[in-house]
Amino acid sequence: MRIAFDGKKAAGNRAGLGNYSRFVIECMAKSYPQHEFDVYVGKDNGNPLLDNIRRYPNVNICTPTHPVLKHFPALWERFGIPYELKKRSADIWHGLANVLPRNISKAKGVRSVVTIHDLIFLSFPHTYSWADRHFYNIKFRRACRTADCIMAVSKCTADDISKYYNIPRRSIRVVYQGCNPIFRSHCTEESKKAVCHKYGLPERYVLSVGTIEERKNTELIVRALKNFEDLDFVLVGRRTKYADIVERLADELGISDRLHILSGVGTDELPAIYQSAEIFIYPSKYEGFGIPMLEALCSGVPAIGATGSCLEEAGGDAALYTDPEDAENLTSKIREILGNPTLRNEMITKGFAYADKFTDGILARDMMAVYEDVT
Repeated sequence: MRIAFDGKKAAGNRAGLGNYSRFVIECMAKSYPQHEFDVYVGKDNGNPLLDNIRRYPNVNICTPTHPVLKHFPALWERFGIPYELKKRSADIWHGLANVLPRNISKAKGVRSVVTIHDLIFLSFPHTYSWADRHFYNIKFRRACRTADCIMAVSKCTADDISKYYNIPRRSIRVVYQGCNPIFRSHCTEESKKAVCHKYGLPERYVLSVGTIEERKNTELIVRALKNFEDLDFVLVGRRTKYADIVERLADELGISDRLHILSGVGTDELPAIYQSAEIFIYPSKYEGFGIPMLEALCSGVPAIGATGSCLEEAGGDAALYTDPEDAENLTSKIREILGNPTLRNEMITKGFAYADKFTDGILARDMMAVYEDVT
């Protein structure tokens, strides 16, 4: 079987959809050496983001060959892909990042699959501009209506696709995401101390990871933190204007000295930061899957998520959950873990076991099952 992937995000995004795209491609290439995997990118030029997947002999980086479109990568990505798919006799085109080429139906004999990660722009419209909402809605809806199979990264996202686009739930397949294997590695005490020293981290802290934006609901952690005198809060993620709101709230509550916001942390340093934390807290009001929850479980850190979206899928029975609007409820969950070493150890053990459901091999098997059903 020859499976073609939309590699735009794999080649262009260091995080988010780029990580997902590279994870899927590498996972499939490693698990199924008997198949060929084509990764379509507008241009390559030795892109280092593709280095890991490039080392697999059954992965082919495909760039424009059309005599005109090879000079216009953006046009090729939008209109020229079917030409290349037919030329290389592809069996499946998989859009890894919510969209399909506008004219994918012209690739006769090629079945199309699209992964939809979330519909946050419809669930939380006020966090997006009108133009972005309109643009995303057109592209996502078209992809869902065009694809031979829709793949969702969680049951929550599958339910949203059915709700907003009136697509039968039985037509949507759920294939979960995994996380970078680096989070399954145990950090030495020396490496943890070195990273904590580099960033000036306190001895005891709760942790949250992710873009610092309104939907992530970071204020809830700050409000809970005021109930603890010897506990700090480390927040790792890209800053937005919401970070200023979080800092102002911490100042109003008199705990600004216990709030530590870190941006630009390398992926290779994150495991040490996770493994040095007392508790990981992810009170987000809405996620497509919630990879940081899984990263925490893999890192052996007790996790608290928020109810209301998919985080109960990402954390399962290994985590505790809080009402995303109730700081007192979060406070009680934190106290429960800090005051009960037995519970803490049970959560860590359950976390490792639950995380084993999201290994590369299992996820590759589930994805291949979709491909085989479609062809």
